[in-house]
Amino acid sequence: MGCRIDEVELRNYGMIERFSGNQFSNINLIIGENGTGKTFLLKALYSAVRSMEEYRRGDDIRTINEVLSEKLRWTFQVEKLGDMVTKSAEDGLSLRVRLGNDEMSYQFSQSAASRAGVISAPDKGKPGNSVFIPAKEVLSLFSIILRSREVDKTFGFDDTYYDLVKALRIAPSRGKNYTAFADSRKIVSNVIDGKVEYDEESGKWSYKNKKNQKFSIGATSEGVKKIAIMDRLLANGYLDTNSIIFIDEIESALHPKAVCRFLDMIDTIADDMGLQVFITSHSYFVIKKLCLIAMRKPGLAGCISLNKGEQIHVCDLHDGMPENSIIDTSIRLYEQEIEGVL
Repeated sequence: MGCRIDEVELRNYGMIERFSGNQFSNINLIIGENGTGKTFLLKALYSAVRSMEEYRRGDDIRTINEVLSEKLRWTFQVEKLGDMVTKSAEDGLSLRVRLGNDEMSYQFSQSAASRAGVISAPDKGKPGNSVFIPAKEVLSLFSIILRSREVDKTFGFDDTYYDLVKALRIAPSRGKNYTAFADSRKIVSNVIDGKVEYDEESGKWSYKNKKNQKFSIGATSEGVKKIAIMDRLLANGYLDTNSIIFIDEIESALHPKAVCRFLDMIDTIADDMGLQVFITSHSYFVIKKLCLIAMRKPGLAGCISLNKGEQIHVCDLHDGMPENSIIDTSIRLYEQEIEGVL
């Protein structure tokens, strides 16, 4: 079992006034209507975890405060950190996250400019490389993202995109690979019916099908490009047993069958390797598929349900679907269809 999020507590974090949880699973689904803070929560967790990983890595001499403050500003793309605080809040923003024996917490007020106040931090950096896969694919925007961040140094593509393209630049490794990763890559290969390749000299991506026919990445479907990203990360050694994977709107650009196969792949690496995964979605197909996965054993897949004006609810999908407007709407449509037929 690698490093994983065991406990989270946050207050006045954008659209989320309060959330605390300590019952996280290998696979954690975050559901809710638009505007409930799903992506905000995902980015809050990612920026904290990634800061702990970048802290004291190699010859980096930055303090945890400097690492975290930079990560927050470039992940949320705000002129000043205080803009992240819930507008109606009388108190400031705070977050505490615990991964095993390591814990980090920070806070700042609406007047905060470019520096977060770190209350506690681990003595050393967290091992592993965590990754955030945004809703939009990045392969066709690869060079644009790099230029935007490394040359122009302007807002536009946040750190979730920039961190991802840097990870994707790493060439596939011929060294040790995990059996679960190899099994997952077989699932991916069957879904996209081929693989994507990166040419270092031209800086361009291409897609090659199983008949060895090659296509430009621009002529490749969004779904193929999105799933191929996972294949690259599993092949190049960026991910290991200490990594945490964050996926925003996993169903974006994928048809239901591909979504189910993608989740089968996630199930393989989460269950067999113990990797932790956080996924946002508003798709009934995703919720139902994860419920079927969760039926195998308790604690495998959990759900964080966000509802406007209500307390955030955390549950184990082994016990069934939680109450949520997405699920309620899907059930009502099904009932209306049955009534129409009868």
